[in-house]
Amino acid sequence: MLKIEGWEEEQDFPHGLVTIHEEFEVQILLIDNLHIMADGIDKEHEESTGFPVDEVLVLSKHASASEVPALTLHAIGVPGETPHGERARSGGIKGKAVPPSTRFGDMFRTMRKIAMEANLDKEYDITLEATHHGPLLDSPTLYLEIGSDEERWADSRAARVWAQTISACLGMSEDTQQREWLGEGDVMIGLGGGHYAPRHKAIISETEVWVGHILANYAIVFEGQEESSSPLGSWEHSVRTAVDSTRAAFPGGHVFAHLDRKSFKGWQRQALSSLLTELDVPVRRGKEILLP
Repeated sequence: MLKIEGWEEEQDFPHGLVTIHEEFEVQILLIDNLHIMADGIDKEHEESTGFPVDEVLVLSKHASASEVPALTLHAIGVPGETPHGERARSGGIKGKAVPPSTRFGDMFRTMRKIAMEANLDKEYDITLEATHHGPLLDSPTLYLEIGSDEERWADSRAARVWAQTISACLGMSEDTQQREWLGEGDVMIGLGGGHYAPRHKAIISETEVWVGHILANYAIVFEGQEESSSPLGSWEHSVRTAVDSTRAAFPGGHVFAHLDRKSFKGWQRQALSSLLTELDVPVRRGKEILLP
């Protein structure tokens, strides 16, 4: 990012090193502490610099057990973890979710296009992830990551893809892909499936849909079926939190849900459907979303 023209000299603030762009209202913050534990860093930045923070994009390393090379992004929060209110092992507060940046869908599609033009899709998994880990922030946030080992973290080609994506989506380049949320439109939340959300990713790849939180099955925990009552577990809180957080990010938006149906049992789908009806969140299948 710093190789893009227009950055001023680095400045030292109590919370980290700050680089300000001469033309655009964009700043880069480098901190020493582990970022997933940096609760409230957005407000701390505002107080230290006087710069209002509208959204946060975290440029991060990605690690996975498989060590598959990856370019990936995701919203943050741990809405499915319990007990609520405690600090989560991976940062954030259990039961809480951070509003996702409205650029989620466009960031993924732009990154995918730029990576494919650079032929990196032959080496890297071009993907996205379900909502997970901290920190807990007030500002809409996305994590933008390069994975999954030291060799890939140092790959300037992968870093260049993200730098070009960020500059395009923030309107900092001639090849701008900037699309601002204007208070109207359909916004998808994804429910179910694995961590890398392949069914939800397929929809996001093939449409221009706005994107909110994506919850994998591990964040929608059912603890048993009671015939006469709603199933036990943290699933209801998690879904409510994801819906509320997405609505906070997209004021005026029409939130709908896309379910990875095969990842749920029939009674789980029924419970989700009842809750989503209560929340005024329609469920749409892929064919309905893909319609022009």
